[in-house]
Amino acid sequence: MPEITIEIGGRGFDVACQPGEEPFLRSAAKMLDDEAQVLSDQIGRMPEARMLLMAGLLLADKTAAVEDRIKDVEAQLAARDAELEKLKSAPPPEPVKVEVPVVPEEAVKGLAAMADEAEKLAGRLEARIEAEKS
Repeated sequence: MPEITIEIGGRGFDVACQPGEEPFLRSAAKMLDDEAQVLSDQIGRMPEARMLLMAGLLLADKTAAVEDRIKDVEAQLAARDAELEKLKSAPPPEPVKVEVPVVPEEAVKGLAAMADEAEKLAGRLEARIEAEKS
């Protein structure tokens, strides 16, 4: 079983761990040492047991806050999943009916008459242009 020395609050501790767990232990020790350093900066030198207790409590408080946040996020995710399932299982929306306005017959006839008149005028104009060319 490997044994490593970790430093917390300026004090060395020999700790045994399972093979391969050394990086995790060093990471955990670094987190505890960071909290101990904050305490040491704020309060100054204190007995080892008190320093470890206070640093552990600070980490526990941070962990509890993170766990609360995780619960909130999981609840939000569950609500969104439920909403998504509800939307997936809902029937498709009814098609929207769109009414296309109908042009009155009188207007169609009037436009057709105007088009005929324009064609006649265009024909006369073309005839005049041809006559002037000759």
